[in-house]
Amino acid sequence: MQLSPGDSFAIASGFFWSFSVILMRMSGMKIPPLPLTVFKSAVAIFGFLTLLLILRIPLWPEIDYQFHIRLIFSAVLGISIADTMFAAALNRLGASLQALADCIYAPTITLVGFLMFGEGIGPREFIGGGLVASGVFVGMVVTEEVKDTKTLIAGISLAAGAHIIMAVGILMVRDDLREGSLIWIAGYRFTVATIALVIFAMIRGAGKSILIGFHRRDTWKMTIPMALFGPFLATLFWIAGFKFETVGRVAIYSQLSTVFIIILAWLILKEKMTKRKLIGVSLAAAGSVLVALQ
Repeated sequence: MQLSPGDSFAIASGFFWSFSVILMRMSGMKIPPLPLTVFKSAVAIFGFLTLLLILRIPLWPEIDYQFHIRLIFSAVLGISIADTMFAAALNRLGASLQALADCIYAPTITLVGFLMFGEGIGPREFIGGGLVASGVFVGMVVTEEVKDTKTLIAGISLAAGAHIIMAVGILMVRDDLREGSLIWIAGYRFTVATIALVIFAMIRGAGKSILIGFHRRDTWKMTIPMALFGPFLATLFWIAGFKFETVGRVAIYSQLSTVFIIILAWLILKEKMTKRKLIGVSLAAAGSVLVALQ
């Protein structure tokens, strides 16, 4: 079995994202979703800007205005809205159940890829995606972290909505990813998304609270690594996956984060590992391995 560069990037994205989610869960106990999204996006912007300067990539390349418009819409949908919804879902579900809810991601982005680009998937990839998605139905149950059905449904709904919006946001610029600098595009999207969130907070009269993440220095030991692992590294590898591989394969390989997150939640957050969670993880892992054998 030989992995393509796109496959490897997608797996790396899932690996870094899993560590970010654990730290995000810990950070979310002290910082609300909207300020947390602004903080981690700002740290990511700093990372991308540093890379651009080191690699001497132009900070404002010559691109047409339509490209700018697509990137702006992509940023607002995929980061401003989707990332905030993800953080809110994580606060409700906990890391392990959130990871299972994330199983919605693979079939969602594959379906959006089919609708937007007509990309098909082979039988093994189709079956693998189905196995991954089935983890949601098997593993989702009220646990010690989620006390009632209402919270569970709200968390799943937020997670599902986040992934649908995220899929549309990234795929609407997929062709552009293959032409431009990945680092510049990622940095541009996070910059636009952060500006949009700050404007939204100011309109709501919450301009001061949006900066909580910057004032809470006691959380920096969690929030800064969280931002570097997730919005910075995971996003960079995730976008690179779409540049070199089909939508379906990137979606399913990225889904390995489900396995990583549940194991880390058990080891670090001491979240209970139930039989249903184990079955859900096994189904997700089986689906990814099936794709890998293609």
